[in-house]
Amino acid sequence: MNREQLISRLARPAAYDIAIIGGGATGLGVALDAAARGFSVVLVESHDFAKGTSSRATKLVHGGVRYLAQGNIALVREALHERTTLLNNAPHIAQPLPFVMPSYRFWETPFYGAGLKMYDALAGSAGLGATEFLDRKQTQTCLPTIRADGLKGGVKYWDGQFNDARLALALARTAASKGALLVNYCPAISLIHEQGKVAGLTCMDSETRIQYDLHARCVINAAGVWVDEFRQKDGEAIGRPVRPMVAPSQGVHIVVDREFLPGEHALMVPKTEDGRVLFGVPWLGKVILGTTDTPRDDLSREPRPFKDELEFIMSESARYLVRPPAREHIKSMWVGLRPLVKPQGDDGEDTKALSREHTVLASHSGLVTVTGGKWTTYRAMAEDVLEKCFEKRLLERSPSGVTANLKLTGAENLPDELPPLSAPPGLHSYGGEAAFVGSLEGAERELAGGLTEAMVRFAARYEYARTVEDVLARRSRLLFLDAKLAASISAATGDILRQEAGIDPQVEAFDQLASLYLTLPG
Repeated sequence: MNREQLISRLARPAAYDIAIIGGGATGLGVALDAAARGFSVVLVESHDFAKGTSSRATKLVHGGVRYLAQGNIALVREALHERTTLLNNAPHIAQPLPFVMPSYRFWETPFYGAGLKMYDALAGSAGLGATEFLDRKQTQTCLPTIRADGLKGGVKYWDGQFNDARLALALARTAASKGALLVNYCPAISLIHEQGKVAGLTCMDSETRIQYDLHARCVINAAGVWVDEFRQKDGEAIGRPVRPMVAPSQGVHIVVDREFLPGEHALMVPKTEDGRVLFGVPWLGKVILGTTDTPRDDLSREPRPFKDELEFIMSESARYLVRPPAREHIKSMWVGLRPLVKPQGDDGEDTKALSREHTVLASHSGLVTVTGGKWTTYRAMAEDVLEKCFEKRLLERSPSGVTANLKLTGAENLPDELPPLSAPPGLHSYGGEAAFVGSLEGAERELAGGLTEAMVRFAARYEYARTVEDVLARRSRLLFLDAKLAASISAATGDILRQEAGIDPQVEAFDQLASLYLTLPG
């Protein structure tokens, strides 16, 4: 469905069951679950789907080893179950990945190995592979560039990885196939209240500046780190001021060439010098190094790394890699804001102490807000949101579990074997739609980094893409993999988009953005 058709549907007078604010992992998950249950759904997103936190994850589908160390067994068990569900429902987007924890002290292998054996036990039949104790040589085989001096051995365990932005698109397109109306570049600007109750929202098409009133029995605030904006609007409208519930935490990632960590195993350091976790993850032909966990007061749409965050990643990498990357080796650098939930009375300064679990609450007016959590548990979060709607009698109760075995768009008609997500991107990223994408005009013309003219056309026609950034940051991931290379094809990408959509594809804005992904702090 093209943009004109989407806006035409938006303009029709209608009373929806559910109106959702926010097109990230949470909002899209709710839209799919609700539409799959037969509810009428509309979702509006202020920018592009997964523009914020949901495209800036560490690309891991995991139970959370560090949560196990914290004793949060219930959270780990749920995440391990959801990990397997996601891998089954979107195997072209999410796949198993082996991790290795290297040991440099004699006690580390048995200590961490015992914890990971518990991880296996919690996963049960949903496990991806057994934890193995490695000797020094085996560890070096799995991690060829690991520092050998003092290496005692290691522990190998299994988790998963995924392509976060493309998973968001799969959720959006699958929800649309179930009848949901999803519109990007259409911010919610206010809530509609009737007799003290939320009865809908007003949104605005960013391209035409035309406003639309959307009436709904249930309004769900799934705006991620920005949920407090709508909670405050709601509180002001009904005369009940609210305290902010989100304390943003910043996670920084840098991307380097595979030569720094070749092979098909990820590096996991469970406890760095300051207690954080460090990952080295092979992904789409590159390696992601990160992440940090730093409090941040503002809610920038394009947060930038702090100097000490970059130094932390580089210095910790140097402790484990024979040839650690230097600043000049960075291909791209990106930051995501995590919506950590404040406990009552907490000032939010120590983000490591805040809740990683999701929170769902309903205001006195009936506005349902959800925030926190992580990508792995998006489906369980959606079920919890709808359960809250049922509890508050905003919707008639409907059986849960409808998405547990629901294949996402692209997951049908897959080949027997798919390349691993560590491989460079290509047509295989489209799963069962690969042949169709390859049949479009320009399939033989590669722009750069595996991106073809046909893929750009597919993004514009079927994947809601409106700008160069939409294509190069999220439909393909080139901006996140190699910002300089992405900038080199921005004009060519813009020409194709202009043919397809007939609007300004915002080439200059993308070029400025790409320069930010290479601008080093300090």
